[in-house]
Amino acid sequence: MVTVDKAKVLERLAAVPGPDGGDIVSLGLVSDVFIADGRVAFSITVPETRARELEPLRRAAEAAVLAIPGVERAMVALTAERHHGPGRVARPRPPAAPLASAESAAAAAPSPAAAPARPAAQQGVPGVGLLIAVASGKGGVGKSTTAVNLALALKERGLKVGVLDADVYGPSVPRLLGLTGRPQTVDGRRLMPLEAYGLKAMSIGLLIEEDTPMIWRGPMVVSALRQMLMDVAWGELDVIVIDMPPGTGDVQLSLAQQAPLAGAVIVSTPQDLALLDARKGLAMFRKVEVPVLGIVENMSTFICPHCGEASHIFGHGGARHEAERLGVPFLGEIPLAMTIRETSDAGAPVMASAPDGPHAAAYRAVAGALWQEVQARRNSHRRPPQIVIE
Repeated sequence: MVTVDKAKVLERLAAVPGPDGGDIVSLGLVSDVFIADGRVAFSITVPETRARELEPLRRAAEAAVLAIPGVERAMVALTAERHHGPGRVARPRPPAAPLASAESAAAAAPSPAAAPARPAAQQGVPGVGLLIAVASGKGGVGKSTTAVNLALALKERGLKVGVLDADVYGPSVPRLLGLTGRPQTVDGRRLMPLEAYGLKAMSIGLLIEEDTPMIWRGPMVVSALRQMLMDVAWGELDVIVIDMPPGTGDVQLSLAQQAPLAGAVIVSTPQDLALLDARKGLAMFRKVEVPVLGIVENMSTFICPHCGEASHIFGHGGARHEAERLGVPFLGEIPLAMTIRETSDAGAPVMASAPDGPHAAAYRAVAGALWQEVQARRNSHRRPPQIVIE
Protein backbone atom coordinates (compact mmCIF):
# COMPACT_ATOMS: atom_id res chain seq x y z
CA MET A 1 0.00 0.00 0.00
CA VAL A 2 1.35 3.44 -0.96
CA THR A 3 2.00 5.66 2.05
CA VAL A 4 0.81 9.24 1.84
CA ASP A 5 2.38 11.77 4.19
CA LYS A 6 2.12 15.49 4.75
CA ALA A 7 5.38 16.21 2.96
CA LYS A 8 4.07 14.67 -0.27
CA VAL A 9 0.84 16.61 0.01
CA LEU A 10 2.61 19.93 0.53
CA GLU A 11 5.03 19.15 -2.30
CA ARG A 12 2.15 18.75 -4.75
CA LEU A 13 0.31 21.78 -3.39
CA ALA A 14 3.43 23.89 -3.89
CA ALA A 15 2.70 23.63 -7.62
CA VAL A 16 -0.71 25.30 -7.21
CA PRO A 17 -0.49 29.05 -7.93
CA GLY A 18 -1.66 31.45 -5.26
CA PRO A 19 -4.39 34.05 -5.83
CA ASP A 20 -1.94 36.80 -6.82
CA GLY A 21 1.36 35.07 -7.53
CA GLY A 22 3.54 32.62 -5.70
CA ASP A 23 2.10 29.30 -4.59
CA ILE A 24 -0.39 28.44 -1.89
CA VAL A 25 2.19 26.66 0.29
CA SER A 26 4.87 29.37 0.30
CA LEU A 27 2.17 31.95 0.95
CA GLY A 28 1.17 30.02 4.07
CA LEU A 29 -2.41 29.55 2.92
CA VAL A 30 -2.58 25.78 3.52
CA SER A 31 -3.41 24.58 7.01
CA ASP A 32 -4.86 21.70 9.00
CA VAL A 33 -3.59 18.92 6.75
CA PHE A 34 -5.26 15.66 7.79
CA ILE A 35 -4.36 12.25 6.32
CA ALA A 36 -5.98 8.91 7.12
CA ASP A 37 -6.78 5.75 5.16
CA GLY A 38 -6.19 7.29 1.74
CA ARG A 39 -8.21 10.43 2.58
CA VAL A 40 -6.68 13.90 2.71
CA ALA A 41 -8.36 17.02 4.09
CA PHE A 42 -7.03 20.54 4.48
CA SER A 43 -8.12 24.17 4.30
CA ILE A 44 -6.94 27.08 2.16
CA THR A 45 -7.19 30.55 3.67
CA VAL A 46 -8.38 33.22 1.24
CA PRO A 47 -9.70 36.78 1.60
CA GLU A 48 -13.32 36.78 2.70
CA THR A 49 -14.37 39.01 -0.21
CA ARG A 50 -12.85 36.65 -2.80
CA ALA A 51 -14.03 33.27 -1.54
CA ARG A 52 -16.49 32.68 -4.38
CA GLU A 53 -14.07 33.96 -7.02
CA LEU A 54 -11.34 31.57 -5.86
CA GLU A 55 -13.38 28.37 -6.10
CA PRO A 56 -11.21 27.29 -9.13
CA LEU A 57 -8.18 27.49 -6.84
CA ARG A 58 -9.86 25.06 -4.44
CA ARG A 59 -10.59 22.64 -7.27
CA ALA A 60 -7.01 22.90 -8.56
CA ALA A 61 -5.67 22.03 -5.11
CA GLU A 62 -8.10 19.13 -4.86
CA ALA A 63 -7.01 17.79 -8.25
CA ALA A 64 -3.32 18.12 -7.31
CA VAL A 65 -3.79 16.02 -4.18
CA LEU A 66 -5.97 13.43 -5.91
CA ALA A 67 -3.12 12.87 -8.38
CA ILE A 68 -0.89 11.56 -5.56
CA PRO A 69 -0.66 7.75 -5.64
CA GLY A 70 -2.54 6.32 -2.69
CA VAL A 71 -4.97 9.22 -2.27
CA GLU A 72 -8.53 8.03 -2.74
CA ARG A 73 -10.42 11.10 -1.56
CA ALA A 74 -9.61 14.77 -1.03
CA MET A 75 -11.65 17.27 0.93
CA VAL A 76 -10.62 20.90 0.54
CA ALA A 77 -12.26 23.88 2.26
CA LEU A 78 -11.82 27.56 1.47
CA THR A 79 -11.75 29.44 4.75
CA ALA A 80 -12.21 33.18 4.95
CA GLU A 81 -9.53 35.43 6.40
CA ARG A 82 -11.21 38.51 7.78
CA HIS A 83 -9.94 42.08 8.42
CA HIS A 84 -8.27 42.37 5.00
CA GLY A 85 -9.21 44.79 2.29
CA PRO A 86 -10.76 43.63 -0.99
CA GLY A 87 -8.35 41.77 -3.22
CA ARG A 88 -5.62 41.41 -0.60
CA VAL A 89 -4.21 38.03 0.26
CA ALA A 90 -4.00 37.08 3.92
CA ARG A 91 -0.60 37.56 5.53
CA PRO A 92 1.51 34.41 5.05
CA ARG A 93 1.65 32.09 8.03
CA PRO A 94 3.33 28.70 8.47
CA PRO A 95 1.18 25.63 7.82
CA ALA A 96 -0.34 24.17 10.96
CA ALA A 97 0.84 20.81 12.28
CA PRO A 98 -1.35 17.75 11.66
CA LEU A 99 -4.08 17.28 14.23
CA ALA A 100 -3.57 14.60 16.86
CA SER A 101 -6.83 12.82 16.09
CA ALA A 102 -6.71 10.70 12.94
CA GLU A 103 -10.19 11.83 11.92
CA SER A 104 -10.06 15.48 12.96
CA ALA A 105 -9.78 18.07 10.22
CA ALA A 106 -10.49 21.53 11.54
CA ALA A 107 -10.34 24.78 9.64
CA ALA A 108 -9.55 27.99 11.51
CA ALA A 109 -12.14 30.39 10.19
CA PRO A 110 -15.30 32.25 11.21
CA SER A 111 -18.67 30.61 10.91
CA PRO A 112 -20.32 30.56 7.46
CA ALA A 113 -23.16 32.47 9.07
CA ALA A 114 -20.93 35.53 8.67
CA ALA A 115 -20.34 34.87 4.97
CA PRO A 116 -22.05 36.89 2.23
CA ALA A 117 -25.76 36.29 2.62
CA ARG A 118 -27.09 36.40 -0.92
CA PRO A 119 -25.51 34.01 -3.47
CA ALA A 120 -25.60 34.93 -7.12
CA ALA A 121 -27.56 31.74 -7.89
CA GLN A 122 -28.46 28.59 -6.03
CA GLN A 123 -27.00 25.50 -7.62
CA GLY A 124 -29.36 22.58 -8.03
CA VAL A 125 -28.25 18.96 -7.88
CA PRO A 126 -28.04 17.51 -11.42
CA GLY A 127 -30.77 14.97 -12.06
CA VAL A 128 -32.59 15.65 -8.77
CA GLY A 129 -36.04 17.19 -8.70
CA LEU A 130 -36.65 18.32 -5.12
CA LEU A 131 -34.68 18.71 -1.91
CA ILE A 132 -36.70 18.34 1.30
CA ALA A 133 -35.04 18.97 4.67
CA VAL A 134 -36.18 17.11 7.78
CA ALA A 135 -35.11 19.14 10.79
CA SER A 136 -35.62 19.56 14.52
CA GLY A 137 -34.86 22.24 17.04
CA LYS A 138 -33.14 19.78 19.37
CA GLY A 139 -31.72 16.27 19.38
CA GLY A 140 -33.42 13.14 20.67
CA VAL A 141 -36.83 13.68 19.08
CA GLY A 142 -36.52 10.92 16.47
CA LYS A 143 -35.75 13.14 13.49
CA SER A 144 -33.46 10.68 11.69
CA THR A 145 -35.86 7.77 12.14
CA THR A 146 -38.65 9.97 10.83
CA ALA A 147 -36.57 11.12 7.84
CA VAL A 148 -35.69 7.57 6.75
CA ASN A 149 -39.23 6.23 7.13
CA LEU A 150 -40.68 9.24 5.29
CA ALA A 151 -38.21 8.61 2.47
CA LEU A 152 -39.39 5.01 2.27
CA ALA A 153 -43.02 6.11 2.33
CA LEU A 154 -42.36 8.52 -0.54
CA LYS A 155 -40.65 5.73 -2.47
CA GLU A 156 -43.76 3.62 -1.94
CA ARG A 157 -45.69 6.31 -3.83
CA GLY A 158 -43.63 5.50 -6.93
CA LEU A 159 -41.00 8.22 -6.47
CA LYS A 160 -37.26 7.78 -6.92
CA VAL A 161 -35.83 8.85 -3.57
CA GLY A 162 -32.42 9.50 -2.05
CA VAL A 163 -31.39 10.25 1.54
CA LEU A 164 -28.58 12.64 2.45
CA ASP A 165 -27.35 12.44 6.04
CA ALA A 166 -26.32 16.03 6.74
CA ASP A 167 -25.71 15.38 10.44
CA VAL A 168 -21.92 15.25 10.15
CA TYR A 169 -21.34 15.10 13.91
CA GLY A 170 -23.89 12.38 14.59
CA PRO A 171 -24.63 10.43 11.39
CA SER A 172 -27.47 7.90 11.87
CA VAL A 173 -28.52 6.94 8.36
CA PRO A 174 -25.98 4.09 7.89
CA ARG A 175 -27.26 2.38 11.06
CA LEU A 176 -30.92 3.04 10.24
CA LEU A 177 -30.59 1.56 6.75
CA GLY A 178 -28.17 -1.21 7.72
CA LEU A 179 -25.51 0.13 5.34
CA THR A 180 -21.88 -0.97 5.50
CA GLY A 181 -18.90 -0.57 3.19
CA ARG A 182 -17.33 2.44 1.51
CA PRO A 183 -18.75 4.42 -1.41
CA GLN A 184 -16.83 3.95 -4.66
CA THR A 185 -15.77 6.79 -6.93
CA VAL A 186 -16.76 7.33 -10.54
CA ASP A 187 -14.99 9.53 -13.09
CA GLY A 188 -12.23 10.07 -10.54
CA ARG A 189 -14.22 12.64 -8.59
CA ARG A 190 -17.80 11.78 -7.71
CA LEU A 191 -18.92 9.25 -5.12
CA MET A 192 -21.48 6.56 -5.82
CA PRO A 193 -24.23 6.50 -3.18
CA LEU A 194 -24.96 3.22 -1.46
CA GLU A 195 -28.43 1.69 -1.78
CA ALA A 196 -30.79 0.03 0.68
CA TYR A 197 -34.51 -0.73 0.42
CA GLY A 198 -34.62 1.08 -2.90
CA LEU A 199 -33.17 4.30 -1.48
CA LYS A 200 -29.88 5.90 -2.53
CA ALA A 201 -27.99 7.17 0.50
CA MET A 202 -24.90 9.19 1.35
CA SER A 203 -23.50 9.92 4.80
CA ILE A 204 -20.19 10.91 6.36
CA GLY A 205 -20.79 7.79 8.44
CA LEU A 206 -20.03 5.72 5.34
CA LEU A 207 -16.57 7.31 5.04
CA ILE A 208 -15.37 6.89 8.64
CA GLU A 209 -15.54 4.26 11.36
CA GLU A 210 -18.80 4.30 13.33
CA ASP A 211 -17.17 5.16 16.67
CA THR A 212 -14.88 7.89 15.28
CA PRO A 213 -15.73 11.40 16.55
CA MET A 214 -15.90 14.20 13.97
CA ILE A 215 -13.79 17.00 15.47
CA TRP A 216 -14.35 19.50 12.68
CA ARG A 217 -15.00 23.23 12.70
CA GLY A 218 -17.69 24.90 10.64
CA PRO A 219 -15.83 25.38 7.31
CA MET A 220 -14.83 21.70 7.07
CA VAL A 221 -18.38 20.59 7.91
CA VAL A 222 -19.80 22.88 5.23
CA SER A 223 -17.24 21.64 2.69
CA ALA A 224 -18.11 18.02 3.49
CA LEU A 225 -21.81 18.76 3.09
CA ARG A 226 -21.26 20.47 -0.24
CA GLN A 227 -19.33 17.49 -1.55
CA MET A 228 -21.88 14.96 -0.26
CA LEU A 229 -24.64 16.86 -2.02
CA MET A 230 -23.01 18.12 -5.21
CA ASP A 231 -20.19 15.62 -5.82
CA VAL A 232 -22.28 12.44 -5.59
CA ALA A 233 -23.56 10.55 -8.63
CA TRP A 234 -27.19 10.53 -7.46
CA GLY A 235 -28.56 9.73 -10.92
CA GLU A 236 -32.18 10.62 -11.71
CA LEU A 237 -34.17 11.19 -8.51
CA ASP A 238 -37.52 12.82 -7.83
CA VAL A 239 -36.54 13.89 -4.33
CA ILE A 240 -33.69 13.80 -1.83
CA VAL A 241 -34.73 13.76 1.82
CA ILE A 242 -32.05 15.54 3.85
CA ASP A 243 -31.64 14.47 7.46
CA MET A 244 -30.46 17.74 9.01
CA PRO A 245 -28.47 18.04 12.22
CA PRO A 246 -30.48 19.26 15.21
CA GLY A 247 -30.62 22.95 16.01
CA THR A 248 -29.88 25.99 13.89
CA GLY A 249 -26.37 26.67 12.67
CA ASP A 250 -23.74 26.41 9.94
CA VAL A 251 -25.18 23.42 8.09
CA GLN A 252 -28.74 24.72 7.92
CA LEU A 253 -27.68 28.18 6.77
CA SER A 254 -25.12 26.89 4.28
CA LEU A 255 -27.57 24.40 2.80
CA ALA A 256 -30.15 27.14 2.35
CA GLN A 257 -27.51 29.22 0.56
CA GLN A 258 -26.08 26.48 -1.64
CA ALA A 259 -29.15 24.54 -2.79
CA PRO A 260 -32.79 25.38 -3.59
CA LEU A 261 -34.73 23.62 -0.86
CA ALA A 262 -38.34 22.83 -1.75
CA GLY A 263 -39.10 23.11 1.94
CA ALA A 264 -38.48 21.82 5.43
CA VAL A 265 -40.31 19.45 7.75
CA ILE A 266 -40.00 20.11 11.49
CA VAL A 267 -40.05 17.08 13.81
CA SER A 268 -40.91 17.55 17.48
CA THR A 269 -42.29 15.66 20.44
CA PRO A 270 -45.40 17.09 22.13
CA GLN A 271 -43.29 18.20 25.10
CA ASP A 272 -43.20 21.95 25.75
CA LEU A 273 -39.38 22.00 25.90
CA ALA A 274 -39.07 20.29 22.50
CA LEU A 275 -41.70 22.60 21.02
CA LEU A 276 -39.76 25.63 22.22
CA ASP A 277 -36.72 24.49 20.23
CA ALA A 278 -38.85 23.44 17.26
CA ARG A 279 -40.20 26.99 17.17
CA LYS A 280 -36.63 28.28 16.80
CA GLY A 281 -35.97 25.90 13.94
CA LEU A 282 -39.12 26.99 12.17
CA ALA A 283 -38.19 30.65 12.66
CA MET A 284 -34.75 30.00 11.18
CA PHE A 285 -36.18 28.49 7.98
CA ARG A 286 -38.60 31.40 7.67
CA LYS A 287 -35.69 33.80 8.14
CA VAL A 288 -33.97 32.40 5.06
CA GLU A 289 -37.29 32.09 3.19
CA VAL A 290 -37.32 28.30 2.98
CA PRO A 291 -40.96 27.12 3.05
CA VAL A 292 -41.97 25.12 6.12
CA LEU A 293 -43.95 22.21 4.72
CA GLY A 294 -45.30 21.19 8.10
CA ILE A 295 -44.74 19.86 11.61
CA VAL A 296 -44.71 16.20 12.64
CA GLU A 297 -45.50 15.16 16.22
CA ASN A 298 -43.22 12.22 17.00
CA MET A 299 -43.54 9.97 20.08
CA SER A 300 -47.11 11.17 20.27
CA THR A 301 -48.84 8.29 22.06
CA PHE A 302 -47.65 5.09 23.71
CA ILE A 303 -49.92 2.05 23.51
CA CYS A 304 -49.13 -0.50 26.22
CA PRO A 305 -48.49 -3.85 24.50
CA HIS A 306 -49.94 -5.71 27.51
CA CYS A 307 -53.11 -3.84 28.44
CA GLY A 308 -53.68 -1.73 25.31
CA GLU A 309 -53.98 1.48 27.35
CA ALA A 310 -52.84 4.73 25.70
CA SER A 311 -50.35 6.85 27.62
CA HIS A 312 -49.14 10.32 26.67
CA ILE A 313 -45.62 10.13 28.05
CA PHE A 314 -44.45 13.40 26.46
CA GLY A 315 -47.88 15.00 26.39
CA HIS A 316 -50.14 14.95 23.36
CA GLY A 317 -51.31 17.39 20.71
CA GLY A 318 -48.66 20.00 21.44
CA ALA A 319 -47.24 19.97 17.92
CA ARG A 320 -50.71 20.22 16.37
CA HIS A 321 -51.54 23.25 18.51
CA GLU A 322 -48.16 24.81 17.70
CA ALA A 323 -48.73 24.31 13.97
CA GLU A 324 -52.14 25.97 14.22
CA ARG A 325 -50.70 28.84 16.24
CA LEU A 326 -47.88 29.43 13.74
CA GLY A 327 -50.02 28.92 10.66
CA VAL A 328 -48.14 25.96 9.19
CA PRO A 329 -49.55 22.55 8.16
CA PHE A 330 -49.74 19.78 10.73
CA LEU A 331 -48.63 16.63 8.93
CA GLY A 332 -49.60 14.03 11.52
CA GLU A 333 -48.59 11.96 14.53
CA ILE A 334 -46.11 9.11 14.93
CA PRO A 335 -46.54 6.89 18.01
CA LEU A 336 -43.90 6.04 20.59
CA ALA A 337 -43.47 2.31 19.94
CA MET A 338 -40.98 -0.43 20.70
CA THR A 339 -41.35 -1.74 17.15
CA ILE A 340 -40.10 1.51 15.63
CA ARG A 341 -37.11 1.56 17.96
CA GLU A 342 -36.24 -2.10 17.46
CA THR A 343 -36.46 -2.02 13.66
CA SER A 344 -34.42 1.21 13.52
CA ASP A 345 -31.65 -0.26 15.67
CA ALA A 346 -31.65 -3.39 13.50
CA GLY A 347 -31.18 -1.41 10.27
CA ALA A 348 -34.60 -2.50 9.01
CA PRO A 349 -36.91 0.56 9.17
CA VAL A 350 -40.52 -0.21 10.02
CA MET A 351 -41.70 1.05 6.61
CA ALA A 352 -39.60 -1.69 5.01
CA SER A 353 -39.79 -4.49 7.58
CA ALA A 354 -43.44 -4.16 8.60
CA PRO A 355 -45.18 -2.22 5.82
CA ASP A 356 -48.63 -3.57 6.68
CA GLY A 357 -48.47 -2.62 10.36
CA PRO A 358 -50.00 0.39 12.16
CA HIS A 359 -46.68 2.18 12.57
CA ALA A 360 -45.95 2.09 8.85
CA ALA A 361 -49.48 3.38 8.28
CA ALA A 362 -48.66 6.39 10.47
CA TYR A 363 -45.56 7.25 8.44
CA ARG A 364 -47.51 6.68 5.23
CA ALA A 365 -50.17 9.17 6.33
CA VAL A 366 -47.54 11.80 7.20
CA ALA A 367 -45.78 11.26 3.85
CA GLY A 368 -49.10 11.63 2.05
CA ALA A 369 -49.81 14.94 3.78
CA LEU A 370 -46.25 16.09 3.07
CA TRP A 371 -46.43 15.25 -0.62
CA GLN A 372 -49.82 16.92 -0.91
CA GLU A 373 -48.30 20.09 0.54
CA VAL A 374 -45.32 19.86 -1.85
CA GLN A 375 -47.63 19.48 -4.84
CA ALA A 376 -49.83 22.35 -3.72
CA ARG A 377 -46.79 24.64 -3.49
CA ARG A 378 -45.49 23.52 -6.88
CA ASN A 379 -48.86 24.15 -8.49
CA SER A 380 -49.09 27.61 -6.96
CA HIS A 381 -46.05 28.67 -9.08
CA ARG A 382 -44.49 30.50 -6.18
CA ARG A 383 -41.17 32.13 -6.93
CA PRO A 384 -38.07 30.30 -5.68
CA PRO A 385 -36.96 31.32 -2.17
CA GLN A 386 -34.44 34.15 -1.98
CA ILE A 387 -31.96 33.96 0.86
CA VAL A 388 -32.02 37.03 3.09
CA ILE A 389 -29.97 37.15 6.28
CA GLU A 390 -30.08 40.38 8.21
